[in-house]
Amino acid sequence: MPYISLEDNHLTVLNLFTTDAPEKQDSLVAEMTKIVQAATYEGWMSSTVHAGVDSYGTANFIQWRSGEDLEKRYAGEEFNHRTLPVFGEITTSIRLLQNEVAYTLTHPSLNGKVEVGPHRDDYTAIEVFSVDAENQAELIDALGEGQKGIVDAPGFRTHVVLRGLRARGLEGSFVVSYSQWDSKETYDAHREQPEDTWPIGRQKADARIKAVVTDSNVNTYRVKLTRAAGDE
Repeated sequence: MPYISLEDNHLTVLNLFTTDAPEKQDSLVAEMTKIVQAATYEGWMSSTVHAGVDSYGTANFIQWRSGEDLEKRYAGEEFNHRTLPVFGEITTSIRLLQNEVAYTLTHPSLNGKVEVGPHRDDYTAIEVFSVDAENQAELIDALGEGQKGIVDAPGFRTHVVLRGLRARGLEGSFVVSYSQWDSKETYDAHREQPEDTWPIGRQKADARIKAVVTDSNVNTYRVKLTRAAGDE
């Protein structure tokens, strides 16, 4: 199963799709599953398909050896004349985000390892933050080291901050938060906790985040499928 690590230096791609009906989400998952199960692209390392929970949509968390390998995929006939048209018919938005891992944090029981896959039954939250380029480093620090106290939150498993490099379907600089929780209930409880009861570290980090973020959106997911290069 794939791991998310600072040391691996993979190109991490998040393909985020939104749609407006449950049957369209099912179609998105089915189409993404077909692509992942047949993947043999040069430089492709792994794909993990997520189905939306709070809002209809999907996320594909993909690891590539390099940006050059990804661009070959984007330039191909299949991607431009089949993949994009098919997804265009059943989505309301498409964002293809290229990133690098900037920060990871895990619950002590996980020994520093961030693993993704349906066998873990994680409740996953993905939040995309828009930010001016000159404030990207500040946002990464506020979302990462600034929030390390999240490790004590009930139900917390892992937290990853991704530095946005370039994107299709999203203008300007961005940062992504990818976090795993043991249930929807514990994640919602953390999000909905009254601000006046937050630990001081969380209050300070939130103030720093609000000071630089220009826009943000979040959805939650369950992992449906993982496949890595070399898997049968």
